[in-house]
Amino acid sequence: MNVEILKFELPPIGTNAYLLLNEASRKAVLFDAPLEAWSTFSRVLKDKKCELEALYLTHGHWDHILDVAKFAKQGVKIYGHREDECLIRSPARMADFAVPGIEISPGRVDHFLEDGDQIEILGNLAEVRHVPGHSAGSILFFLPGLRVSFSGDAIFAGSIGRTDFPGCSFELLAKSIREKIYTLPDETIIYPGHGPETTVGEEKRNNPFLRG
Repeated sequence: MNVEILKFELPPIGTNAYLLLNEASRKAVLFDAPLEAWSTFSRVLKDKKCELEALYLTHGHWDHILDVAKFAKQGVKIYGHREDECLIRSPARMADFAVPGIEISPGRVDHFLEDGDQIEILGNLAEVRHVPGHSAGSILFFLPGLRVSFSGDAIFAGSIGRTDFPGCSFELLAKSIREKIYTLPDETIIYPGHGPETTVGEEKRNNPFLRG
């Protein structure tokens, strides 16, 4: 593997962020930006002597975007789905669902990604899959050469994303999982937005919320 994957569980509710490093090229990318992501990853990048090329947002819910404004201020290119841009630009609309008293600064998306887009991440092909249901703009990133995917909050080890927020739908999320996640190779590692990693095959066999 030419890429090192570092996982960090960040506050205030244990949201995962993933830093991918290619030390040969001295380049890195980040998936999601919870609170303290900027200070945490700035230190890691300095230690590894790597430059952050991009921030990829799996979706726009508050706990995944708390530090987006800090990355934007530093000129980092930010990628996400158009359907969640309103949450990122106007995060105050999520205040009723966030930790009381927490400040959520408006961010931005520089480049919009759509279902089926193929992009290059640190020299590896990545496929974008739109997986709405937990949020309208949820996306999964699948890197077939590394046999890994980053699912955000669409699916977890033994669970799925919440569907009791405004704009969520269990039926739509179930459809997204069956059509866009369960169709990945069984050996694909899923790096979710919360909790431990799992595999597609494991979830197809044992996820109690939907099977097959």
